[in-house]
Amino acid sequence: MSAHLWQDMFVLGVPLLEKVLRPVIVYLFLVVALRLAGKRELAQLNPFDLVVLLTLLNTVQNAIIGDDNTVTGGVIGAATLLVLNYFVVRFLYGHERIDRLVEGDPDVLVDNGKVKLERLKDELITLSELEVAAHRQGFASLDDVESAVLEPGGTISFVGKKPGPDVARHQELVARLEAITQELGRLRPQSQSPQG
Repeated sequence: MSAHLWQDMFVLGVPLLEKVLRPVIVYLFLVVALRLAGKRELAQLNPFDLVVLLTLLNTVQNAIIGDDNTVTGGVIGAATLLVLNYFVVRFLYGHERIDRLVEGDPDVLVDNGKVKLERLKDELITLSELEVAAHRQGFASLDDVESAVLEPGGTISFVGKKPGPDVARHQELVARLEAITQELGRLRPQSQSPQG
């Protein structure tokens, strides 16, 4: 019985070349599919996107392992994916044009404080999703955002508005008035002497 157990765990049920090719094919398919699906699928997940990704993982799992459920087959499949990804990342690092083709270019969602609704529509990001992303990065509202960029990896980078010259001058005057008020508060007890 123990010999049968070891055989079920470690003896491959399919040829080694098939065990290597299956993950390579699925990897390449997923890279292309996620690129075509858009940057939103990578980071801005709503419940529907999460369900799609989870079912996608379950679907491709069977394509990767085939009829082989052995530990050896799993290790070979996982190792193939890791090695393939390592070489793809190294290759793309030295080839910027191909990297941009695979990952895509950043998209400007807010420019000069104005939300670009057509870009949101193209990326399938709602205004409320953009607001939530801004809140996560510490902005009270989109009115505080100068620019927002959807990066190729799916994250949204925000840059806040800098106060204009009038606002900066007002803040400076308020700070000076507060300093004068504090100084006067310290001088008052000394200037008030007991009468008698």
